[in-house]
Amino acid sequence: MKLTYRGKTSQGVRMKAGPTAMAELPQMLTGVAQTDVEMVEPLAMEFQGASPWIVRPHEALQWINANHDHSPVARHGLVVLESSDAVDPAFETLALALLSGDLDTSGFPEFDAIVGGVASHWDEATGDMVVRAVVGWGGRGVRGDTERAAQKILASLLSNVLASQHAIGLGPVDRPMPSAGAGGLVCAHCGFASAHDRAFYCPKCGMRMLRG
Repeated sequence: MKLTYRGKTSQGVRMKAGPTAMAELPQMLTGVAQTDVEMVEPLAMEFQGASPWIVRPHEALQWINANHDHSPVARHGLVVLESSDAVDPAFETLALALLSGDLDTSGFPEFDAIVGGVASHWDEATGDMVVRAVVGWGGRGVRGDTERAAQKILASLLSNVLASQHAIGLGPVDRPMPSAGAGGLVCAHCGFASAHDRAFYCPKCGMRMLRG
């Protein structure tokens, strides 16, 4: 059996930071999501090595421990989007849902279903929140018309993001990069352990990290 995954992402949209910015992410899937929108927070420090690939058992076990509480749709979406490098689970908060297609009897999306939503992270230089539309599909086979449908859904999601009252405009997406051997910082506001010691803003709540 051959598993094939595909993912697409839009440009990043800069958002003015505010107390409600993160809470408004699920609203960006309005009119597109076919299931409830599920929020997936950045991975805690102890799960930074997590990977959905069973060929690396230790990383796969970390991934299971980190994501076992999520719904089948969200877990499937994470596998697809992480496998296609469409999202970075160390730094990004995701709002995920089934966007097209059907679920099987166990609640997982069929191979031609499309999953995704929006991914956000905090810009280390400005403190703005950067939001991207992301979609993914695949599994035991790929249909040619799925990619065309995914492109249309991606455009709809991006339109929703740009329609936000906090949107500033399109911009490049520069994901934070961890420094080698970093131990990470703990956010004094929400208690989240950052992925690296150079973080200015907490990946989870967006508040500025405090240094002693």
